[in-house]
Amino acid sequence: METQQALNLTDLAREGGTEPGRMSTMAAGLIGSEVLRIAGEIRALKAAGRPVCDLTVGDFDPRYFPIPERLAKGIHEALERGETNYPPSSGILPLREAVVRLYERELGLCYPLESVLIVGGARPVIYCVFQTLCDPGDRVIYPVPSWNNNHYTHLVGGAGVPVVCGPEDRFLPTREMLAPVLPGARLLCLTSPLNPTGTMFERGALLGICEAVLEENEARRRRGERPLYLLYDQIYWMLRFGDTPHFTPPELLPEMVRYTLFVDGISKAFAATGLRVGWGVGPVDVMSRMSAVLGHIGAWAPRPEQVATVGLLDDPEGIRTFQAAFGRHIEERLDRLHEGLQAMKGRGLPVESIPPMGAIYLTARLHPFGRRTPSGDELRTNEEIRRYVLEAAGIGVVPFQAFGSEEETGWFRMSAGGVALADIEAALPRLEEALRRLG
Repeated sequence: METQQALNLTDLAREGGTEPGRMSTMAAGLIGSEVLRIAGEIRALKAAGRPVCDLTVGDFDPRYFPIPERLAKGIHEALERGETNYPPSSGILPLREAVVRLYERELGLCYPLESVLIVGGARPVIYCVFQTLCDPGDRVIYPVPSWNNNHYTHLVGGAGVPVVCGPEDRFLPTREMLAPVLPGARLLCLTSPLNPTGTMFERGALLGICEAVLEENEARRRRGERPLYLLYDQIYWMLRFGDTPHFTPPELLPEMVRYTLFVDGISKAFAATGLRVGWGVGPVDVMSRMSAVLGHIGAWAPRPEQVATVGLLDDPEGIRTFQAAFGRHIEERLDRLHEGLQAMKGRGLPVESIPPMGAIYLTARLHPFGRRTPSGDELRTNEEIRRYVLEAAGIGVVPFQAFGSEEETGWFRMSAGGVALADIEAALPRLEEALRRLG
């Protein structure tokens, strides 16, 4: 059969069109990922042969952090059995049952099967929560810094209510901060451990917030108004350091089960970010509607990965063994970063950091504001400091502006999942030298 010459549409496709309104208002106003933009810069430097310690992306390099062997083997076996067709839209039954058992065994929470929805990663869970609960114009409360809540609010046409948090509270909101903005809000978004800071709620702080949510909802019930819901993202809850405990709203106040939507999955706890197995857990009426939304989106977790995850979650001893080594390697990287920055601070350099409690992040402050680079440029913003640190020290960091913050205070996220400990050891002297070269 003669091959027909392909029609070259390259120029037309790149030009697009000149008509107004080619995009929806939502899409036109959506801000792209700052983290991915910075990652692109780093890839270009690496391609040019520059040594870069990449502390930007919240991911894991499988050379240092492979997934559990049981999970990998389970996926291969499922594929060999031909487990390649559509899964049920709510997830395969054995995995939903395994999540119920996991929450009962590890978190002390007994949920019905209908409360569990399996999704293709944590992001679609969050998107489904927003789409299921929020109408255009609804107020959404979230702390800043925090990951992507501002963008999800934009996606549903919501009205964002950012609550600025600072280092004095480990960048986590308190009841006193939230109480004035709860009236009239539809959704409150909390995360523990928090991305980007790696800090976690203490019992009393989370209890106070939950009490305020229940008080608000009781007042609304009497007035016949819609309730306020809590999106509780705990995707990092298995990655905690030392004896740091993890708390959940329903364990502190069981009535919170009516209003709490958990976001969870295997991506962070098992270095399985690319396998896309997440789940939501919450009140049955909300979860059934989320399942309907998901059914139209089709953002299901792949069947082989779902099948393999069942055995993973039902192996508590295997989980503990994996977590012990996995968590130790993450913690030693974060500790080394923290120790290195604290040593520089002790030598009079403009840096500081907050000890990590969980997740894969260190909260670091680089604040040489007003200083000049060797080329004579004054450092006035977080972005200018970020660029200088990348170019002069070969270290990639993410400013808190990528997480909704607007203040130029020098706070950055450092992620330890994609680097070797040797990379950090080599990068710290480069950072110190770059800071000392500032005039």
